[in-house]
Amino acid sequence: MQNPFSKLIEKFGDEIDFFKREPASVIGVDVGSSAIKVVQLRREHGVAKLDTYGEIALGPYANRAIGQAVTLKTDQLVQALVDVMREANVTSKTGGISIPFTSSLVTMIRMPGLPQKQLEKMIPLEARKYIPVPVNEVSLDWFILPEREEDTLPEHGEDRAVFKKTHASAPPQTNILLVAIHNDVLNMYQSIVTKAHLDIDFFEIEIFSSIRATVGQTLAPVGVLDIGAAKTKLYVVEYGIVKMSHLINQGAQDLTLSLSRALSLSVEKAEEQKRLEGLITDDVTAIEALRLPLDRILSEVNRVFLSYERKYNRNISRVVLTGGGSVLKGLLPLAKEKLETDVVLGDPFAKTDAPAFLEDILKQVGPEFSVAVGLALRKLQASE
Repeated sequence: MQNPFSKLIEKFGDEIDFFKREPASVIGVDVGSSAIKVVQLRREHGVAKLDTYGEIALGPYANRAIGQAVTLKTDQLVQALVDVMREANVTSKTGGISIPFTSSLVTMIRMPGLPQKQLEKMIPLEARKYIPVPVNEVSLDWFILPEREEDTLPEHGEDRAVFKKTHASAPPQTNILLVAIHNDVLNMYQSIVTKAHLDIDFFEIEIFSSIRATVGQTLAPVGVLDIGAAKTKLYVVEYGIVKMSHLINQGAQDLTLSLSRALSLSVEKAEEQKRLEGLITDDVTAIEALRLPLDRILSEVNRVFLSYERKYNRNISRVVLTGGGSVLKGLLPLAKEKLETDVVLGDPFAKTDAPAFLEDILKQVGPEFSVAVGLALRKLQASE
């Protein structure tokens, strides 16, 4: 088995090389804060075929409501994983598992334009400036980003001309995407894998899995808005590269709690109503309760996008919604209005072949399974 600590990130694209030996089915396992999702794919005649998929809420394992973010012990997570695989009739045990974005550090750093062997020695030293714990307590991964002149130039034409002139003789620099995960987190996930009797080949931070499944390589900047239960993650992807990431400390459970308070409902009933009606309701009080946290989230997204556009002088071309919170009824038109750009729901299953009778339901639930699909696609891509 490949050491899952050895490669935390991997380049990806729209196309998968299907000219390799047909492998057995593979799985992608997304361990979220409120649910575990699993997807099983296989490659058949050059096509990624969907075998099965499933989801299980984690709240009940901690005596909490469905949809609530919980912190479970390792044995509880193992039990939930075993349960969802059994209920979804998952037969494969090989593939990849996600690491939460909140358990990692993903940042871009500038380094001298040196050969790779020299960078390998320098990057762990430079990483100390960005990592709040000793470097020997984390697993590091990195790769060199393509260098384009416009990434480093000021916004305005006159300033750009001066910049070019004054920096013409400056030593070459390169951008490095640096990723770090605490070894304790990796050890916990390795323990889950071992106790669940899985043959997992790699761990991957959810950001890269989600982008592989819903975005791929793009020329124009694309925003990815991943609304989870406890947190909302925001990424900007350009040329297939993560150029910016941001964390918002609100998520789908905040909508449920707001609705619960406003309507004097139990959390369980509020979650049920949120999923059933969302913003498509005649209840003005319910709409206002849901809009309150949504407006805060979307305002923060707007602020981050504007900052990115000013820094790089390029507009966000579209926004892809992923995560369980993104399937809220009525969210899509609201997001288009607030973000003033093209907004679409992530459709990871579009990269797979599935039975026709599942087409509508897969489009509805697709955003929730972006990470799991992305993990399974990576395994298919790597299979020989």
